Amino acid sequence: MSREQMNPSIEKILANIEKVMIGKRNVAELSLIALLAEGHVLLEDVPGVGKTMMVRALAKSVDANFRRIQFTPDLLPSDVTGVSIYNPKEMEFQFHPGPLMGHIILADEINRTSPKTQSALLEGMEEASVTIDGVTHKLKKPFFVMATQNPIEYEGTYPLPEAQLDRFLLKMKMGYPDIDEEIEVLNRAQKVPPIEELDPVIDLEELLILQKEIKDVYVDDSMKRYIVDIVKRTRDHGSVYLGASPRGSIALMKTSQAYAYMYGREFVLPDDIQYLAPFVLSHRIILKSEAKFEGISAEEVVNRILARVPVPVKRLVK
Repeated sequence: MSREQMNPSIEKILANIEKVMIGKRNVAELSLIALLAEGHVLLEDVPGVGKTMMVRALAKSVDANFRRIQFTPDLLPSDVTGVSIYNPKEMEFQFHPGPLMGHIILADEINRTSPKTQSALLEGMEEASVTIDGVTHKLKKPFFVMATQNPIEYEGTYPLPEAQLDRFLLKMKMGYPDIDEEIEVLNRAQKVPPIEELDPVIDLEELLILQKEIKDVYVDDSMKRYIVDIVKRTRDHGSVYLGASPRGSIALMKTSQAYAYMYGREFVLPDDIQYLAPFVLSHRIILKSEAKFEGISAEEVVNRILARVPVPVKRLVK
């Protein structure tokens, strides 16, 4: 797909992010897809590749409130969600919101905190609300979490259970820049950091309109059957102990709608589904121990499934 076809508002956001992030357009696109589809992202990569900068650039581009939570072993759930404190003058408890009460949240090194604190974050992601002392507080819209974890250092960490991984719409990696890209990073680092001079290109009201319009992208019955066929085969695959749930099917449909909308189409194509399936499904399946021993990855399993599932050939224009 050519960039000339892209939705103008989305192209402005991506071009703005590229003022800060070098050579990471695919990661920016996937992050924006998750935001537009009202989902969340798990970004797994080593430190120093630009994860924080990506989220900050995205937040600034859409004029959103940005919050960063550094997860540590001693972090409490109330440190994330907020706490009710008694006010003797008013003679009542008053809610003091935590950093989760923002628009775009960076949950940094989520696997370094306790399962109880992880659950507080993930409950907010799933319900778009938090409950403090029996009172439910709705989170702001838009609400988007990008959680990060380091895949190298596992000592002293609390890996996310499969049921919690399933709450993330997409899982992806940043990767290292190539030589030319890294030289350009050095050039920019000599001056004022570009992130400090980044201005919004759309506002939150326009972002909410984009999120609403994405739901109107047409998904033909043949595309829905194609999605379900792919997901079902993750449950039947010989290397898989536990396949993706119906939540995976919903996630693949929603991200495909966002991707089609991003490129100015009113309908989903098989190419959209094929491109997004590894990012949507790989973290939702559990491999058998023998498959892990043989060095087979979840991404490989998804790609093998895609190669075998018949692609719909029905005309898709609504």
